[in-house]
Amino acid sequence: MGMDAAVLINGRSEDRVDAADRGFQYGDGVFTTLPVLSGRPIFLSLHLARLERDCARLRIPFPGVSLLQAEVRQLCRMQGEGVLKIQITRGCGDRGYRPPAEPNPTRVIRLSAGIPTRPGLPGQGATIRFCQHRLGSNPALAGVKHLNRLEQVMARAEWESDAVHEGLMSDGAGALIEGTMSNLFAVIAGCLVTPDLSHCGVAGVMRSVVLATACADGIAVEVRPLHPDELELATEVFLTNSVVRIWPVVALENRTWSVGPLTQALSRRIEAQIQAESRGET
Repeated sequence: MGMDAAVLINGRSEDRVDAADRGFQYGDGVFTTLPVLSGRPIFLSLHLARLERDCARLRIPFPGVSLLQAEVRQLCRMQGEGVLKIQITRGCGDRGYRPPAEPNPTRVIRLSAGIPTRPGLPGQGATIRFCQHRLGSNPALAGVKHLNRLEQVMARAEWESDAVHEGLMSDGAGALIEGTMSNLFAVIAGCLVTPDLSHCGVAGVMRSVVLATACADGIAVEVRPLHPDELELATEVFLTNSVVRIWPVVALENRTWSVGPLTQALSRRIEAQIQAESRGET
């Protein structure tokens, strides 16, 4: 086990899973990733709720909120800052795709040390690009953060320059869906627009926080298909995930943006929620 991480596998301090585990064999499982600040996992209840929903979608028995909370707290007592990853697989099985009739799920919780930061320089907006690799349409898995991330791996392999921080992925019809590790938002005609994820993509926890915060603040919101040429009309663009939170986009190939007022307002509101979580006030 690396010195920079603390790991629990099924509640025990280990660093290896069985080679027959279906998460390793087939990507048969789900996961979530979140920051830990001042010893507190941020928006943990939302992440556990999403894990429970995703397990239900894949018909994987969910270990239970109380059990996962206790194990997360155990790791957070060992390490007060970092990035927490929770994985739940269907567990071990016989050779072949057929799931076991009575699965015994594997849960892996890993807390990597270090204060979570955005890629690139502190405070820097994101410079992004379009990816050539497309996301396949599969409504049965749409929104689920399952362990099979090969599409994102292939898309992320398209560039090596550290000057490019993220890539936007489209579906087979060319509609924008998400970044390789983030959800996408654009401000178009004063409305906050994010792509519809009913056919593919990951419904991120921070995406849901942004949508809920915007609605509570009376900001017009649309969840709909979003096409690449519409970004020419956008006055603001930003990305989200639970570690980077709201990440303003400042450049996309030949297009540039400044960090606009709606992005700044949402960022302030969400940072306030995160600070309250880190102080145990929620």
